[in-house]
Amino acid sequence: MYAVIKTGGKQYRVIPGEKLKIEQIPADIGSEIVIDQVLMVSDGDALKVGAPLVAGATVKATVIAHGRGEKVKIFKMRRRKHYRKTQGHRQNFTEIRIETIAG
Repeated sequence: MYAVIKTGGKQYRVIPGEKLKIEQIPADIGSEIVIDQVLMVSDGDALKVGAPLVAGATVKATVIAHGRGEKVKIFKMRRRKHYRKTQGHRQNFTEIRIETIAG
């Protein structure tokens, strides 16, 4: 059984027991969250595709940790103009574990 969910402007294919890093959400560590934006649910041969969401389908997950991703370096330069600019960015994330898929 698997599902396709939408969170943080991205889509993820999830199965029960999977750990996943998503965009940061305001939830405490150890709390259970319910994701109701489910785009597709598959259970063996049965396939439910939403238009755009599957009615009544939910995915329950547990928040494991919050953290920051790897640093991405941004470098801008104009040739022959003596212009250089270096910048860095670390994106915040929330790590979750998928518990159940209902739908």
